[in-house]
Amino acid sequence: MLEELRIRNFAIIDNLELEFSSGLNVITGETGAGKSIIVDAVELLLGGKADTSMVRAGQEKAIIEGVFAFNKITSSLIIPILEREELITSDDDRQFITLTREVRANGRSSARINGVTVKQEIMKEVGDLLVDIHGQSEHLSLFNPPHHIDLLDRYADLMEIREALRTVTHHLQGVRREIRELMQDKAALQRRAESLKHMVEEIDAAKLKVGEDEELKAERNRLANSEQLARLVTEATMLLSGSDTADDQSPAVDMLMRVSTIMAKLATIDPDLAEAAELAETVSTQAQELALELAGYGDEVEYDPVRLNEIEERLEVINTLKRRYGITIELVLEQAEKARLELDSIENSEERLEELRAKETQMLKQIGDLAANISKVRKTIGEQLSKRVVQELKDLRMERTRFAVALEHTEDPEGCFVNGKRYKFDYTGIDHVEFMMSANPGEPLRPLAKVASGGEAARIMLALKRVLTQADQTPTLIFDEVDQGIGGRIGSVVGEKLWELANTHQVLVVTHLPQLAGYADTHFRVQKTIRGNQTITQVTALNDDERVQELSDMLGATGEGSKQSAIEILNEARAKKQVTS
Repeated sequence: MLEELRIRNFAIIDNLELEFSSGLNVITGETGAGKSIIVDAVELLLGGKADTSMVRAGQEKAIIEGVFAFNKITSSLIIPILEREELITSDDDRQFITLTREVRANGRSSARINGVTVKQEIMKEVGDLLVDIHGQSEHLSLFNPPHHIDLLDRYADLMEIREALRTVTHHLQGVRREIRELMQDKAALQRRAESLKHMVEEIDAAKLKVGEDEELKAERNRLANSEQLARLVTEATMLLSGSDTADDQSPAVDMLMRVSTIMAKLATIDPDLAEAAELAETVSTQAQELALELAGYGDEVEYDPVRLNEIEERLEVINTLKRRYGITIELVLEQAEKARLELDSIENSEERLEELRAKETQMLKQIGDLAANISKVRKTIGEQLSKRVVQELKDLRMERTRFAVALEHTEDPEGCFVNGKRYKFDYTGIDHVEFMMSANPGEPLRPLAKVASGGEAARIMLALKRVLTQADQTPTLIFDEVDQGIGGRIGSVVGEKLWELANTHQVLVVTHLPQLAGYADTHFRVQKTIRGNQTITQVTALNDDERVQELSDMLGATGEGSKQSAIEILNEARAKKQVTS
């Protein structure tokens, strides 16, 4: 609900502060006094387009500020937006919201929510949930066909089943996204699979063993140096135990054995040499073992060009694989295992694609069932709504007006399944809903936005709001020009209907009809005065006596008769309000 409105330097308004009530707020005043300027200011506040012509002549900037109180519904809708934009700084921000717009004479403008600068789109997103303006304003939700389906569905109590439809549709989007990704990657995956298969086959064919390359390098080194190895082994063997030593030189093994024998004898004489004797025996034994080891090694050492070639070829295979897939055999084998796992994943993608397509079909059938049920209810309730709106329009002097809720479906080869056909759909179902109207007999029904004038649109919206009062969630409704083209008798009817609407909404009305103004819970008079060389707009909240005078002035007559007529209008309105209450 709009509690306070402050306007500074906007058009012909220099400084204005208004406090509105929760019921029917009526704004009256002479033509050109600035009644509709107040509506224009609210529209700008709610995210409307700024224009430098809005700034009062001679001033740097115009400022409009509004304080709104949340009810349970608006709180549930707006607080998530404020949390998303990090605009809640205190507990008060969960009960009230302050919107501010500034328009500078240099063309710059700004928007703030709770004192924090925001983009105009955010201001409009929040503003649309707070106020609906009806008249010549571009803010008119009635002229916005996407809004029609929400009005109808809230009236038909379809929002819960629509939420179920939204959930399935959201899941379907995920399934279709995965299908698209798989289809787009299919050719690339096939190429990747061929590459992976070649890798695995190449590595598997090599039958690699960890450490094999180091063993082969050692064997290759022995074979390449076999002649030198044989010569050196022979020389060492002869020195240890051979017979080709010089006449004055005994083999090392024999000499060490003799040393060991001598040391044993010494140890028997002097026990302190026992440890040295054991060492001598150990050295002698190791020399014998070394001689045997060299003899056996020498028997194995021979040059084998065939084996050397085999080793070179094997190492070339290993090194080629290491260059391609890893710097060690361990890494090559690890790469092969990864390739096998990726191959399994790719091969399973076809199965996954079939699984997803089956799930897609199932969801499209489920969506079709939900959408068909929703569409059936919309058709039935739409007809009921049309009849009630037409009846309301008759009361508002639009007896010849026809009104209908049009439902259209569009076939789509990728759509959901309904009765053997496929239809385009979204989270609301398969219906394109639009309010249609014919203002004169013989004329076909046409989209409301293309037929209704400002005043007609306001009355149609009034009729709709009357019918949809429980379904509509916008807390504040502003009507401008709702009385266009109607007289006093119908004005009284419009006033009564607006007052009844104010039982569930805060209503602000700009009017020139005293019969309508008589139903006000709070009555504001707008006056234009001249101060120096400037025109200034002033707004006054009227008491009962002032209301009599204002209605008398609106009747256009003078004298006691006019005042009596004003009193009668007020008394009649009070009487009807008491009966209705």
